[in-house]
Amino acid sequence: MNQPNPASQHPNAAKAVPPVTATVPLAVGQSFFQPAEVVQTDWEALYYSTLSCISEAILLTDETGSFTFISPNVQQVLGYTPQALWQINNIGRLLGKLELPEALPQTNASHANASQTNASQTIEAELFDAEGHRRILQVRIQRVAPNNSILFSCSDITHQHLQQHPEREQLLASIAQRIRQSLDLDDILQTTVTEIQQLLKADRVLICRISSEGTREITTETVVGGYASICKQQLRADTFIPAHLRLYEAGQIRVVRDVEQDNMTPNLAELMQRLDVKSKVVVPILQQDLLWGLLIVHQCQYHRDWQPWEVSLLQQLATNVAIAIQQSELYQQVRRLNADLERQVRKHTAQLQLAFEFEETLKRITDRVRDSLDEGQILQTAVRELTIGLGIASCNAALFNLDEGTSTVYYEYTTLKDSYQGRVSQMSLFPELYDQLLSGQYFQFCSITPNPARGPTSMLACPIFDDRGVLGDLWLINQPYYVFGEQDVRLVQQVANQCAIAIRQARLYQAAQAQVTELERLNQLKDDFLSTVSHELRTPVSNIKMATQMLDLTIQQLEALLSPEPQASPIRAKAASYLQILKNECAREINLINDLLDLQRLEMQSPQQARESILLQSWLPQRVEPFRDRIQKQQQCLKVQLASDLPQFVSDASDLERIVAELLNNACKYTPSGETITISASMQATWLQLQVRNSGVEIPDAEMSRIFDKFYRIPSCDPWKQGGTGLGLALVQKLVCQLGGSIAAQSENGYTQFTVKLPLLPLD
Repeated sequence: MNQPNPASQHPNAAKAVPPVTATVPLAVGQSFFQPAEVVQTDWEALYYSTLSCISEAILLTDETGSFTFISPNVQQVLGYTPQALWQINNIGRLLGKLELPEALPQTNASHANASQTNASQTIEAELFDAEGHRRILQVRIQRVAPNNSILFSCSDITHQHLQQHPEREQLLASIAQRIRQSLDLDDILQTTVTEIQQLLKADRVLICRISSEGTREITTETVVGGYASICKQQLRADTFIPAHLRLYEAGQIRVVRDVEQDNMTPNLAELMQRLDVKSKVVVPILQQDLLWGLLIVHQCQYHRDWQPWEVSLLQQLATNVAIAIQQSELYQQVRRLNADLERQVRKHTAQLQLAFEFEETLKRITDRVRDSLDEGQILQTAVRELTIGLGIASCNAALFNLDEGTSTVYYEYTTLKDSYQGRVSQMSLFPELYDQLLSGQYFQFCSITPNPARGPTSMLACPIFDDRGVLGDLWLINQPYYVFGEQDVRLVQQVANQCAIAIRQARLYQAAQAQVTELERLNQLKDDFLSTVSHELRTPVSNIKMATQMLDLTIQQLEALLSPEPQASPIRAKAASYLQILKNECAREINLINDLLDLQRLEMQSPQQARESILLQSWLPQRVEPFRDRIQKQQQCLKVQLASDLPQFVSDASDLERIVAELLNNACKYTPSGETITISASMQATWLQLQVRNSGVEIPDAEMSRIFDKFYRIPSCDPWKQGGTGLGLALVQKLVCQLGGSIAAQSENGYTQFTVKLPLLPLD
């Protein structure tokens, strides 16, 4: 099995690993754990041999991170053989980008205690082993002799980390929830520092607010006893190094194990010394990519090795704090906006009340105008409601005759003595008024010359128009020096628009009514014509039928006299053929005339029905029998299905027989050869259900809505080319309705079915 290259497994590893030539093993203690090119002294050989016996995985590197020694037990801890690690040949490629201790002083330790120096730092690192499994390592880093190397002592803490991780996540979620439960900023910040201090057992946790004006203030703090507090203190503007601030603005975290070795301003150094700070973590709090402040954790009792999970937790808590701060600020902003809104509401209450009254008046007028289709009532309602609603003296409505150039006042509602109703004005005599109205503009003015009857008045004129032109106008008249306000004008314009719509609808309705009346008259003429023609045709067709029968008898007698073997006569065969055609066509004409007369009779009146008791078990097969020869000739199959529980019922036997005959005739006409026609009868609650179903044919969906129309036949759907008038199904529908029933058609999956439901009437 090929081992995966850790350089491609670890997300932070280098992408390319330079090939390394295999080395030649040396003495015991070296083997393949150290390159053969290295020349060792005796004490160095003893030193490396001692490192090989340690249970932890030991790695030595030079200043560049290249390996100088690999202990033999690395495979158990790291999951890689020593040979594979020599090929990697760099600690950074193995463990990813490591932040080495900021201060690892060189040591002159003796050979005996070179590995026991105290200049060390412990971190956690992540590794994907040769099998692709993720491992969490605890790595202690220190400088050791010989050659001032860097020693990495690695332990596998994956199992312990996986056990602790869910608890950390749960704890983090609990703290984040408590932080975000409040909308009070002081409470949010205080909860944050308190929870972090208790969780990390830190000596001091504080939040420094960095305002856009450049001020730095310690807004919140929690500190264990014995250490000084700086809560609510202002920090100088030069407290932080600008480079550090830029890093914070970019969202980067600073982890400092030893503040004495940290690069900082003298002012900050003096503050750290006064506060007894030995280690610290600084996490930026960002608001929409802007630096809101800093979350700072101090350790004062000792130098602390900050673990990656602790830094990660602080970063996540800082994110939750940022969200909570934003929510708090939004809440405060909403409160301010609510206060402003409340003032605006109080300020505009009167305007809203006025608008409400306007809308109420407009709705009342609009509803009453639109409820009518009478032009006169529309305008009369409009002038009355405007006069009362606006509290004015008078209002009138005029309609224009553009062909004659006149304006006639048809409707008026007034409290004045003088009335304008019925007055006709020539538009050409008042161009300064009607030019504006015809262009769709309103205007108001006060009369210069007082009216002899009304005296001085103020007037508002508004056209009644739509996209098709001007229909008329509304005139509002009130006491002198009255000014129609903006809201009054809007109301009149809206009412005028509604009047225009209603007048158009009324005129369209009147035109439609006239068309309906004319269509009813034409339909009646058509019905009268069909009735007359049917009656007139019935007599000659009956005579033709009788003459045909007499002709047939005469030919038979003549053939008997002239030929001893009439069946062999070719003349008789031709005559018989022509005579049969004459009989068939005569029968079809008689059926057409009868259908027309029956439809006319059913539409004109409801004839008296001859009701009688019918037992379908014996009645229906007799009505089906005449169709068997036709079905057999067309190679169709006929099935009759009668339920055993059919009772006697009362109906018009003649109409019922006609319904069955027409449905069977329709099925025979449209069923292809080899298909089946089924007629069935069953009980459905208090209804008798008759069904005629034929297979091998479907009615298109687009035609289903028209199959019961008179004279309608489905195009290209007559396999036997028998023709027809399109009256059969229309007649069936009329007969079913006359019997108090219903008929429905269904056509899908290769069949068509007609279902007739008839009520079960009680026996007398």
